[in-house]
Amino acid sequence: MRGGRSPSLVPSSLWLLTRVVLLLWVFHVVPFPGPDVTADVSVIYRRWSETLRSGFFPLDDVTWQYPPAAALAILSPALLPFLDYAAGFFVLVLLCDAVVFVLLRYAAGRPGNCARGAWVWVVGVPLLGPTAYARYDLMVTAVAVVALLVGVRRPGALGALVALGALLKVWPVLLLVGVDRGRAALVAWGTATGTAIGLTLGFLVAMPGALVFLVFQRDRGTEVESLGALVFHVARQFGWDGRVLLNYGSIEFLGPHVPLVSSLALALALVALGWLVFWRWRARGFGPATLGDAAFTAVLLFTTTSRVISPQYLIWSVGLAAVCLVRRDSRMVLPAALVLLATAVTTLEFPIYFAEVVASDPLGVGLLLVRNGLLVGAALTAAVRLWRGTVTDPPPASEEPTAARALLTS
Repeated sequence: MRGGRSPSLVPSSLWLLTRVVLLLWVFHVVPFPGPDVTADVSVIYRRWSETLRSGFFPLDDVTWQYPPAAALAILSPALLPFLDYAAGFFVLVLLCDAVVFVLLRYAAGRPGNCARGAWVWVVGVPLLGPTAYARYDLMVTAVAVVALLVGVRRPGALGALVALGALLKVWPVLLLVGVDRGRAALVAWGTATGTAIGLTLGFLVAMPGALVFLVFQRDRGTEVESLGALVFHVARQFGWDGRVLLNYGSIEFLGPHVPLVSSLALALALVALGWLVFWRWRARGFGPATLGDAAFTAVLLFTTTSRVISPQYLIWSVGLAAVCLVRRDSRMVLPAALVLLATAVTTLEFPIYFAEVVASDPLGVGLLLVRNGLLVGAALTAAVRLWRGTVTDPPPASEEPTAARALLTS
């Protein structure tokens, strides 16, 4: 509070207003254009929860493609027995949303930080429309945000939270890429490994089929919203005779040359992994912003190269962008802005104009070109800025309060 003013009222008020609108959408008080995105919760998630409550993972359901801790998210509405399943789920997602906002606002008051990150979260989540609350990805993102906010000073806590996040939906393992070398890396990676092994063994003992999701991933095609799908959207205009089908829980292209494009997507992901390893080997300056900036870059690279880019994936990048921009010295302002634009376009292509996307109509293909172009631009810009900030133009050693030093002095 400076000069008698309370600057927190504006973002807090906007957060409250936009979240009320999100709840009106998911509770169908106010209709949202396009197909009903909440059916996944009221039908699929509810069905999974009934199976999980019986003590088994969905062994015969190929749409179950999630690590074992995802069961916790799917079963979580049972914490609110006075609400029906869908209502309980939406309320819990709202609570996770609120926790992230409060933590970002709290972090903004620390030296070297600012309120930009909270603003990214306030604006970015509603840009995705009701999809933001109709999937459990926001819960996973909340775990990732907490991990990064505490990770600079507490690498052990970072490792434990990363393990939990990875067992919820795999991608949070990428948060470890930016941990400083030395003791901090050993503590974070060691804790993550031990926690992940312990949790996995616990699920294997408690519930049969904890690793069945690995089998259900192998025969997937190329999802219609992915970067590789643009090849087939264009090819359909010239007589490509493949099909668009609901396959393994998503709308995918199946037919000639799809395995080749899927393999190329995997190859690009391996290139991204190779670049991250090379970056880590060359990086000389791990400043306070590096942990978040590296995680944001890694998630963008793997999201963009994936053969599946579901709309809810944008929540991951919005959350990590918010963490980055909490730091005044983060170089990720432009990539974060591109992610916000991509999130807005994503809502246009799904659910509003998803029928046009599936039909490869000019409007649908145009929206995909713009959205995927923004994601590619964000990923490449983030990678360049991460490289420049840590390899070619690292901060002076005296300005690097690294996680390792913080651990030793805490």
